[in-house]
Amino acid sequence: MADRLPPTLLGRADYAQTYAAMQAFTAARAADTPDELWICEHESTYTQGLAGKSDHILAPGDIPVVQTNRGGQVTYHGPGQVVAYPLIDLQRAGYYVKEYVFRIEEAVIRTLAHFGVTGHRVRGAPGIYVRLSDPASHARLPAGFTSEQLESDPHLDLGKIAALGIKVSRHCTYHGVAFNVAMDLEPFSRINPCGYAGLKTVDLSTIGVHTHWSEAAGVLGHKLAAHLAP
Repeated sequence: MADRLPPTLLGRADYAQTYAAMQAFTAARAADTPDELWICEHESTYTQGLAGKSDHILAPGDIPVVQTNRGGQVTYHGPGQVVAYPLIDLQRAGYYVKEYVFRIEEAVIRTLAHFGVTGHRVRGAPGIYVRLSDPASHARLPAGFTSEQLESDPHLDLGKIAALGIKVSRHCTYHGVAFNVAMDLEPFSRINPCGYAGLKTVDLSTIGVHTHWSEAAGVLGHKLAAHLAP
C-alpha cells in the first residue's frame, strides 16, 4: 500500500504556498491522476475554516491569520506539528466523505498507539483526543459523550492532539490533518481551538512521549497510506 500512496515529505513549507499548490493540483486532476500524500510542518499560522467565527480568534498578535476554504473553524499550525494533506480521488477510492474522515482519524489513532497512547473520538467534534491524566488508558469515553461537553465541563480530562479539516472538490480531497508532536502550545491559548472556548490542546511531548518530528511524520504517513487504501 505504501507504493500506491507514497508520502511526499515537504519539510518546512510556507502555508499559503502549500494551500495554493493543493488547489492547483486538485483543479488540474484528471481521472487517472495518481493520488498523493504531502507531509510537512508550517511556520506559525492561524487558519480559519469556512465555519469559522472571527470572535474565536482572541489575540493573534503577530501570527498571521489565513482564511481558507476547508471545513471547520480556527486552528493553529506551527513548528513541531506534523501536517498531512491527502490528495485523494474518493470516487476512484470507492468511499464517501464520512468514511474518509473516519479513516484519517483511525490512522491518527494507530499512530498514537505506536507511541503507547490511546486516542479517542468525540461525536460531533472531528479530530482525536487523549486522556490527560492517563494517556495510555484504554477506558472508553462515557456512553453518549458529545462535543457539547468539550465546553460545558471545565474539569474535562481530555486534550486535543490532532485537528482535522478537509475540502472536497469534484470528489477529490485536499487540506487534511494536523498532529501535534513537540510544539510551543501557547498560541492555542490565543484562540478558541476548533471553535471550543477553553479546549485544552496537547502534543506528544506534553503527555510524556518524546520523539522526533521525522519519526512521527514517518509513522503517520505509513498509517495514512494504509488506511486510505481503496
